[in-house]
Amino acid sequence: MNQTKKILRVGIAGLGTIGGKVATALDRGIPGLQLVAVHTRTEETAREFLRNFKSKVSLVSAGELAQVADIIVDCVPKQGFRAVVEPALRAGRTIVTVSGAALLANEDLIPMADQHGGRLILASGALLGLDAIRAAAEGEIFSVTMVTRKPPRSLLGAPYLAEKQIDISNLTEPLQVFKGSAFDGAIGFPSNVNVAAAVGLAGIGARNTQLEIWADPGKTRNTHTIKVDADSARFEMTIENIPSESNPGTGKITALSVITTLRGLVQSLKVGS
Repeated sequence: MNQTKKILRVGIAGLGTIGGKVATALDRGIPGLQLVAVHTRTEETAREFLRNFKSKVSLVSAGELAQVADIIVDCVPKQGFRAVVEPALRAGRTIVTVSGAALLANEDLIPMADQHGGRLILASGALLGLDAIRAAAEGEIFSVTMVTRKPPRSLLGAPYLAEKQIDISNLTEPLQVFKGSAFDGAIGFPSNVNVAAAVGLAGIGARNTQLEIWADPGKTRNTHTIKVDADSARFEMTIENIPSESNPGTGKITALSVITTLRGLVQSLKVGS
């Protein structure tokens, strides 16, 4: 006998490059999901953005999101991550985020989720092959290396560049701006290489995953190459993501990754682990 599926309420924190596209997709309709609330620092802009939505969407505080939504989509800058995620986890909610860097900076939230029955989901569609890395991690992975090459404009504003006084404004050839662990890279480039954190969390840990970051004036796309050597397989993957017009540091596919992650929470058939 068919049973009516429960509609899960969705709240979004942040209506920028990613959050705005996710909100629009939810309003157009994803069976099993309903957008009910948004948290943003720019309420007037949000009201205008939401004005023609089919559904009534409330503007709420970060703490209130946890009270009105079953699933919270985190699209805020790293500094606002904890204010959104902690109350949601304490309420046993599901968090969907693309901010691997924020997760690494707030690792204590992972056991908190377990303690309160919450769930943290790192949307990873902006990077291929994480299913294979996770599968390989069930055995033994010997090494994971990642090389990121981005147009210089996609790296502007990174804290690491300011700290090291690295100028990438007038490059005529590729410049390696970072080499080290994925953990340090994600902290130094929190808005630019969240994918490195995802690779680390999926495999042998961000501190054991090696990362190079290049500012490459010859690139028009954000390019990531990952090499994995494990006892079950050896593989190499490259993806070239088209930067978003409004925020070159974020690929267009990132918002789509969040949308497909949300679909996967309610679909009867989910492809991929």
